[in-house]
Amino acid sequence: MNPTITVNLTGIAHGGEAIGYHQGKILFVPYAIPGETVQVEIIEEKPRWARARLVRVLKPSPDRALPPCPYFGPGQCSGCQWQHIAYARQLELKAQVVADQLHRLGHVAQPPVLEPIALAGEEGLLDFRYRNHAQLATDARGRLGYVREGVTQEGAKGEMRRQGVRAPGQPAQDVIAVDECLLLHPLLDEMHGALLTGIAEADAAEPETTDDDAPAGPPVIVRRINLRAGVNTGQRLLAFETVGDRPPGFLVEELPVRCVVRRRDGAYEGLVGEPWIEEQVAGRTFRVSANSFFQANTVGAEVMVELAAELLAPQGHETLLDGYCGVGLFGLSLADRVGQVIAVEEAEVACEDFAWNARDLDNVTLHEGALEEVLATLDADQRIDLAIIDPPRSGAGPEVVEHLARLAVPKLLYVSCDPATLARDAALLLAAGYHLAQVQPVDMFPQTYFVESLALFHLAASAK
Repeated sequence: MNPTITVNLTGIAHGGEAIGYHQGKILFVPYAIPGETVQVEIIEEKPRWARARLVRVLKPSPDRALPPCPYFGPGQCSGCQWQHIAYARQLELKAQVVADQLHRLGHVAQPPVLEPIALAGEEGLLDFRYRNHAQLATDARGRLGYVREGVTQEGAKGEMRRQGVRAPGQPAQDVIAVDECLLLHPLLDEMHGALLTGIAEADAAEPETTDDDAPAGPPVIVRRINLRAGVNTGQRLLAFETVGDRPPGFLVEELPVRCVVRRRDGAYEGLVGEPWIEEQVAGRTFRVSANSFFQANTVGAEVMVELAAELLAPQGHETLLDGYCGVGLFGLSLADRVGQVIAVEEAEVACEDFAWNARDLDNVTLHEGALEEVLATLDADQRIDLAIIDPPRSGAGPEVVEHLARLAVPKLLYVSCDPATLARDAALLLAAGYHLAQVQPVDMFPQTYFVESLALFHLAASAK
């Protein structure tokens, strides 16, 4: 064990750790809160920074809370990082992170970041029980859970091999078995409980045999299970990933659940019902396939659609570009408020869902392909009045920004799931002649450091 040191924590990092300084280096301390004085052990050291393990809180923050989840904490489940922080302070810290990234990486002198929106459902504040989608992994004994925090994959492989608990064909995963996850929406929580029962019953059952009484083969090894629910429709879907693409040895029979199994080529094969669910957001019904992206917080999706309409303020005649459109959450929700929607999506399965979701609309055009490639085919005289882009965590990048500026899109709404890539793309947009008008964070993921933001950009008159 390394010697311990005492540190005063003064800030918060993009990755959720509290920040302090020691011998001129920035020090990252998880499970701590800015304003606390803590005793830590340095576990990783680089020339300019170090990472430390929290040993003891010497002076706790008044915002320190008792985590309700027994799986939360160092070396346990990695799903949450901030259950030890009072929720009101979580919101403050997320706003600070967004503003700090825009200032440092985006070179925005005074980032116009608003107070984050805390979501609420019928029963009040939605700080738990909000996720409509979750991925559970299996440990070496076949138990369901989440990836363990703070241990490398290579270390996990070695430990499982040393213990001799890795079944043939079982992927080496460092997983902590979880009986209940407090982030899951009740529809998913029910599915999780039924899965635990189904797995236990399958393990206790006699091995299947063939007609000649020979064993039917080795048991099916489940690698991952994706749970998905339509919060406003009640529809539920289980997507199994197994070794060898074989169907699992059990299904959830006591619940109305659609089941699919993922093949090696990435496609899903139906086992029970359709390989998709429907969800209703902002008065529209969206089909979402097993491997299509959809916002993991339905209440948050509804709030963001309302915000998009408010910030873009369409007047009914405009052409709207919906980049990285997915199954059509934003573009199709706004289609009746604009003259035309030009949608762009690269994923084939999402395009299929989008086409189904847009079947009643005659003012929508879908282009399948990478956004930068599709934009490159549009002539400069193609008028786009409004644009909304919802890029992946890696961001949009210079090519997309270059084409948006070339097309002189006057108003752009950037939906961000990562403050750092938002900041990097903001720097590109500012250099291309855009002005950042405001940033509205939406807390889609309470108890974690993740934050969604809607950033509104206007093209300066001199750049048109």
